[in-house]
Amino acid sequence: MKRLVIILSLMLLLIACSSALDNDEKEHKDVSSETPTIDNIHTDKDIKIIENETLEKITNEYITSEGYRVIEYEDGYTTTFSPEGVLAIVKTPQSVDFTKYDYNLEELPQEEGTEFFHDLRSRDLTRIDLSNEFDYLLTADFDDDTKWPSSVPKEYDIEKIKEYGMDPGLGIRKLHEKGITGQGVGIAIIDQSILVNHVEYKDSIKLYEEIHINSDSAAMHGPAVVSIAVGKSVGVAPEADLYYIAETHGVYMEDGFDWDLYWIAKSIDRIIEINEALPVDKKIRVISISLGIDNPERKNLELVKEAINRASNEGIYTISVGNSLMGTGRKPLADPNDLSSYTKGHFWRDFDNYRIKRNILVPMDSRYVASPTGNDKYVFYYSGGMSWVVPYTAGLYALCSQVNPNITPSEFNSAIYNTATKVHLDDTNDEYKILNPEGLINKIKGK
Repeated sequence: MKRLVIILSLMLLLIACSSALDNDEKEHKDVSSETPTIDNIHTDKDIKIIENETLEKITNEYITSEGYRVIEYEDGYTTTFSPEGVLAIVKTPQSVDFTKYDYNLEELPQEEGTEFFHDLRSRDLTRIDLSNEFDYLLTADFDDDTKWPSSVPKEYDIEKIKEYGMDPGLGIRKLHEKGITGQGVGIAIIDQSILVNHVEYKDSIKLYEEIHINSDSAAMHGPAVVSIAVGKSVGVAPEADLYYIAETHGVYMEDGFDWDLYWIAKSIDRIIEINEALPVDKKIRVISISLGIDNPERKNLELVKEAINRASNEGIYTISVGNSLMGTGRKPLADPNDLSSYTKGHFWRDFDNYRIKRNILVPMDSRYVASPTGNDKYVFYYSGGMSWVVPYTAGLYALCSQVNPNITPSEFNSAIYNTATKVHLDDTNDEYKILNPEGLINKIKGK
């Protein structure tokens, strides 16, 4: 069971990463073209997706004793909204326990097809001699339930890896010390179910609703995304307000995942509806969607584009995988505030990367974030994927919105490019550009 959960999570992560590369190729056929933003999306339609009986196939609908509105669908999934006129946390998803599967190992796992990292989450390693496994461990995921033997190499400093993994890097914490924390700015996230009471972000959550969900448990993806955006120890914007929609953009079938972006569109429209009721000084300024949503082969793509355009008209910027940004790697034992610590992103390090050089790099790999296994537990991911880039960028947009409430997406994107720092990765002569948060904030302040 645990392996199935891990495989499904990795499938979603790799889909997002592959979408990023596909999007990158499309966006850079014309090098001189403007950075794609939601301002480039136009539609003559302006009809919100509240309920579409043809697409939703509702089988039952009722109001709970708490006033929550529940909608049940033919495919076995459920939507749950707050009571009318109230922002609520409509469910408390359960934590997952991987230790019950008794992964008491005699030797280190060598997962086929995952040579670039190793999964030691919730594994009991106490019977294994790790004294000569430093290189292996440097490419391993682990969590707070991983049991370590006394033979861990001294140079593999687990506490230092955790410390660096929590730091958003690139001088973000220096901005926090100046009071630039995203305070008063709303961030909406559309992703998988989360632990709403996790210590990393529970104080930031203003709303938690579910659209098209069929599980009572938290997943691995959502807690990580939230941590990176608004986490109190991990996040780029630790004092921003979080409005969260847990959502499934399709149906899990025996032969794979059947995509349907209608549910993303519905989630965006729900965020717009929520935003309309918020005070002027508490508005949602950005939506984070860690998914490549512009694949024309995915069902109801046009509905998402229309919803994104509606959000734009309300002053809400939607950031998804493929916004001309790319993730960078980092050595787990290297300071994330030191530019020399960064490497090529682990999922693209072996790819032909001439297109990537035109993108702005954002911290992606080697992060220590909230885990779905407990309200006070964390997990280290050696390879993050593009899913981690999106909430980082959304958090950065929240910081910019705090210092300049009139900032627009096009101004934000332009400033990112104009303030980026040139770097050489992996001791090569190849030149890349990496995000410069302090320079960006100073640029935005001056507008």
